Amino acid sequence: MLISLFQKYLYERPAVLLITTMLMWAGNTVASRLAVPEMSPMVVSTLRWFFASIIMLYFGRGTFKQQWLDISPHWKYVTFQSIAGFSLFNALFYYAAHLTSGINLSIIQGSIPVFVLIGAFVWFGSHSTWMQIIGVSVSLAGILTVASSGKFETLKTLTFNMGDILFLVACLSSAVYTLGLRNRPAVHAISLFTFLALAAFITSLPLVFIEYLNGDMILPSLKGWLILVYIIIFPSTISQLFYIRAIEMIGSSRTGIFINLIPVMGAVLSVLVLGEQFGFYHIAALALVLTGIMLAERGKPKQS
Repeated sequence: MLISLFQKYLYERPAVLLITTMLMWAGNTVASRLAVPEMSPMVVSTLRWFFASIIMLYFGRGTFKQQWLDISPHWKYVTFQSIAGFSLFNALFYYAAHLTSGINLSIIQGSIPVFVLIGAFVWFGSHSTWMQIIGVSVSLAGILTVASSGKFETLKTLTFNMGDILFLVACLSSAVYTLGLRNRPAVHAISLFTFLALAAFITSLPLVFIEYLNGDMILPSLKGWLILVYIIIFPSTISQLFYIRAIEMIGSSRTGIFINLIPVMGAVLSVLVLGEQFGFYHIAALALVLTGIMLAERGKPKQS
């Protein structure tokens, strides 16, 4: 009964899936900031994907076992996807959380649709209209505004917050993952995500080992474990299944517009939960990012 209701009112509704996913990802921004004094970045990332793998292997083992032969020929491609969207993205994300604010992380995450649009042109040869080009330019102006804290002098001297730069690279990596899902193996979302989670855990091990050798490893405190529970269940597991399912139904281009919700949701949560100050340059940057993405979306070539 519960499963049938879930499929009828949630799993078959891409808009609901994506709105829920974006709220979970916005919450992950807040969780990453809360985790800063509780555990080191690669400990968060490695434990996140370790437990996500365990959960998926337990609940999805039947489907994964049945479709293993369909996934295994594509293991190199899927592993690359896992590195781009999971292990590398999270490593940069959690390191960036030590160096910049939750509001900045939220607004910069709005660059992902821009990178997806640019990547679709470079990777797949998608045609871009003048409206899309203008939209991309406006969004990039918003990213520069938040990265420079709204100070023109910073742009002239090219001295940016390293956390913002790291997360911008992470967003580029996430865009590569989103675009790559277009050519994913034709298997169930549960089977695909189980492989992705396993690959993310395995590829994060060298990074956490380096963190240990450098003497930077911090194991989770009690509060850290509570934060991890949220990260593992929601941003790591449920949201990823929802996201893969939504792309399966409506494609990567149409899902991109929903990522626009993360800057808004994340900024609001950062103010409410973390008590961060929302400055004028944040408002200007958020307006530029959202306006740019809106222009880019409205400027998409009409389907014939």
